[in-house]
Amino acid sequence: MNKSSGAVTAAAVVVVIYGMQMAKVLLVPFLIAAFLALITIRPMLWLQQKRVPSFLAALIIVSAIMFLMAVVGTILGGSIADFTAALPEYQARLDAIEEGLLEFVGQHLRGDQSIESLGDMINPSWAMGLVATILNSLKDVLTNAFLIVFTMIFILLEVSSVGTKVEAAFGRSAESLGRPKAFLQNLGRYLGIKTVVSIATGFCAGTLTWSLGLDFPLLWAMLAFLLNYVPTIGSIIAAVPAVLLALVQLGPGTAGATAIGFAAINVVFGNIIEPRLMGYGVGISPLVVFVGLFFWGWVFGPVGMLLSVPLTMILKLVLESDENTRWIAILIGSERDAQYALKRRAAEQD
Repeated sequence: MNKSSGAVTAAAVVVVIYGMQMAKVLLVPFLIAAFLALITIRPMLWLQQKRVPSFLAALIIVSAIMFLMAVVGTILGGSIADFTAALPEYQARLDAIEEGLLEFVGQHLRGDQSIESLGDMINPSWAMGLVATILNSLKDVLTNAFLIVFTMIFILLEVSSVGTKVEAAFGRSAESLGRPKAFLQNLGRYLGIKTVVSIATGFCAGTLTWSLGLDFPLLWAMLAFLLNYVPTIGSIIAAVPAVLLALVQLGPGTAGATAIGFAAINVVFGNIIEPRLMGYGVGISPLVVFVGLFFWGWVFGPVGMLLSVPLTMILKLVLESDENTRWIAILIGSERDAQYALKRRAAEQD
């Protein structure tokens, strides 16, 4: 690849990223519909195997999704509004606790200017504001439920006819497209397992906060459910606001119990149950997963953060499909993918 073509490619990438960011109002509902369809394709195919017509099977699946969205929207709508209204009071209490702690430490370390600098750097009330931002973004997304539902219906209806269309368009059966098909199956399996584990995580987090007497336990359950889709850092982000609320509402003892409870939940589900159910990694470097979290969050907002891993997996597949960009896919992939590429290169040389 010469310098001119490299510059053109880089410019095209910048234009595409800028275009996605500008069109996120339309793209975000479509992405949610696509990933909901991936999760529900297997139940729909199961219904079709039971001789349920395609349209009726899609209608059953989408009706169930609509019912869940309506229940979640009804239950959480009022809680989000109440939490947003109470947020300034919680943040004021956190600021008072922070000032008291820094003053206490400063009395024992007189003349140490680093204490004041530390106080300027640490802002615990920011975490509470992040919760309101994420939950309000979720509420805004649910206002596009009509568009999400209809897009999902059409995607599910296309599943049954995609084989015939591929054969008619490219002169080969859908089975010949083994790699994309296997990728979509793995992605759907990943999202399905992740959703089940996230539901269990959210239920345990809600039960924990309710049993300890924290305000808005349903919000902490929903936050734990949503942020469980974000690898590694998501569990931490979900726990911090609940711990801070326990501190300002019920005191240090309850805050410690909340932290221990969230840690136990994350260890059990994140380190024991989920790896056993998955049986494989996401095929992406941990560093790329972390960077992708912020990149997709910058492009699509909080929804992009929640879908960062699937979006990065799709990007990796696209890069693998071209010889000129396959090396990028290897770099952002896992060590296992790199070892497979080395073996394949050695076999080709022999």
